[in-house]
Amino acid sequence: MTSRVHSPTAGRRRLRNTLRRVRDQVRLTQEQVAEAMDWSLSKVIRIETGGVGISTSDLRQLLQLYEVSDPDQVAELVELARVGRRRPWWTQFREALPAGYLSYIGLEDESSALRCVSPVGLPGLLQTEEYSRAVVEASWWAVRPSAHGPATATDRINVRQIRQREVLHRDRPPEITAILDEAVLWRQIGGPEVLRRQLRHLVTLGSEPHITIQVLPFSASMMNMLSHFVLMEFSDPADPDAVYVESAFDHTLLEGEEIETYRNAFSRLRDASLAAEDSLTLIEQVADRLA
Repeated sequence: MTSRVHSPTAGRRRLRNTLRRVRDQVRLTQEQVAEAMDWSLSKVIRIETGGVGISTSDLRQLLQLYEVSDPDQVAELVELARVGRRRPWWTQFREALPAGYLSYIGLEDESSALRCVSPVGLPGLLQTEEYSRAVVEASWWAVRPSAHGPATATDRINVRQIRQREVLHRDRPPEITAILDEAVLWRQIGGPEVLRRQLRHLVTLGSEPHITIQVLPFSASMMNMLSHFVLMEFSDPADPDAVYVESAFDHTLLEGEEIETYRNAFSRLRDASLAAEDSLTLIEQVADRLA
């Protein structure tokens, strides 16, 4: 029996992975499933990619086709289908924010570890509210000025604050390791006072036992050419690791073999970064210079 999930995104992900696996075990193609269930092929594909949820009645019929009869396994998969059809808090922002970003939030909500690399700016989970607002005002208008207005800017800030409450303050928060380029510490987003308070906040967070902050210094003999990314790990083997990659124009979730590239990149960047204690000392020194 695998562990329970509460996030609809994680529930759909675990269910689709299981359904693909058991279909392969009984050696049925997607076309054969569609014919046997009297479904369209696109419905089978969308269920297996997580594009749509599946009703519990459809799932029970599908499991009969797949020869899944163990009562505990059937009950577990039916519960995943129910979880996958819930409306989590982030659905209220569905019209305002990119789908890839919202999918990331759903997996972040279930993660046991987050490995973040931020060559520009700070991970949203580590931002103060005033720094978040300054980041949005400094960058978002320049990227997509015609597609987003003040309401959406407020939505982005609100989402970051809710994420912090839901992730950092849950009973068992994830282990977080964030690698920041040193340039992030000096770029005065919002002005020196906003940045100083943000840096003090980083020092406070970095003192938590489950949060590690490391700085890739200017003196490092390595350059990070990657976009901001987060490697997400999960406590249950039924949930494979995933990577969220964010650039100015794209929000992408990756799974499978591509993850190893990001895992290796994270490892190399971490090795080139200052130790956690030295990183917090540097952050404090920069904050003092802004006082």
